[in-house]
Amino acid sequence: MTRYDAYDPFARVYDQHWGFFAARAYPILEHLVLGNLPSGCAVLDLCCGTGQLAAELSRRGFRTTGLDGSEAMIGIARKNAPDADFVVQDARNIALPGRFSAVFSTFDSLNHVMRLDELEQVFRSVFAVLDGGGYFVFDLNMEEGFRSRWRGSFEFVEDDHVCVVRSSHDANEKTGRLDVTLFELKASGWVRTDFPLIQRWYQEREIRNLLRKAGFGELQSLDESEPILEGSMHEGRMFFVARKGAAH
Repeated sequence: MTRYDAYDPFARVYDQHWGFFAARAYPILEHLVLGNLPSGCAVLDLCCGTGQLAAELSRRGFRTTGLDGSEAMIGIARKNAPDADFVVQDARNIALPGRFSAVFSTFDSLNHVMRLDELEQVFRSVFAVLDGGGYFVFDLNMEEGFRSRWRGSFEFVEDDHVCVVRSSHDANEKTGRLDVTLFELKASGWVRTDFPLIQRWYQEREIRNLLRKAGFGELQSLDESEPILEGSMHEGRMFFVARKGAAH
């Protein structure tokens, strides 16, 4: 299976302009499950990006591992979170020696999984590395999120880079697309890179069915109607909480 490395050309710019989401995600995770975890337990930041959430989890005393398919993102994550361990792997095929009290995946990372059967592979991989009684918490952009937020364009202009992002969605294909044009100032001059980042949305019932098929129980879902998820950034976003039975 091909490792998901679409963020490799984007890692430095992502770290500068999008890494802040972890700071917003941590209070949500704390509200949902972190208070239920044993002190100093092992947790996995799945699709960890450039490591901001892993850094916060480590700072709070959790033994943190970060996993991402992008080698470039992991390279930056190791600098951002020196107390965490990091591995370059694909979320659909997790191969780690230990088990974890919780697995987190934030900032709609799992929307990049484009097929239901592959999303089920992710869920089964997570189930396999969780301790009995462990939690799996993740968020997804739902259909409304793409309709409300994935349209138009925006840009970042800095001294050493310019990043233009054009967003769109396709209701028939159930996909959202970011077309990124990146100019970076290198020793040889300005270099242009163009690449797409594509996501797919799923129905809540599909997600719940896949989680049950993977063996999870105690399923909970929260949307922007919850006070903890207020704000335009969470419009059309849903958090899911699933738990592995203690007997497993």
